[in-house]
Amino acid sequence: MDQRISFITLAVADVAASRAFYVDGLGWTPEMEADGVLMIRVGEHVILSLWDRAEFEEEVGRIAVADGVAPFTLAHNVATREEVDSVLDLARSLGREASAGEERVWGGYTGYFADPDGVRWEIAYNPGPVGQTVLP
Repeated sequence: MDQRISFITLAVADVAASRAFYVDGLGWTPEMEADGVLMIRVGEHVILSLWDRAEFEEEVGRIAVADGVAPFTLAHNVATREEVDSVLDLARSLGREASAGEERVWGGYTGYFADPDGVRWEIAYNPGPVGQTVLP
């Protein structure tokens, strides 16, 4: 089996609200849209699929619900610390909760915001070799 991820699927409460955030707000371009699903290319071979929660549960199974933050983040790496702050400011301008950018012990600079369903996005500047690997 190849070592790769092709799709990241998020079950969302309201596809239209997710579209307003990701497409109208962040300016991302849809790859495909249909009733109950929005797909956005987020890498050369990676699609972010935003899928109506009820349809997700019908196909995949019941969604577990708990208090607190989901035990994962999605990351968007940028080339400078200033870009981290700019993206966090954009998220705030769209009415989203966003932390301030912070210097991290591993040498990077990051901050977080939540999408309309509470999924946490890390905006990161990573000056090391791994950080350079993920930049276009």
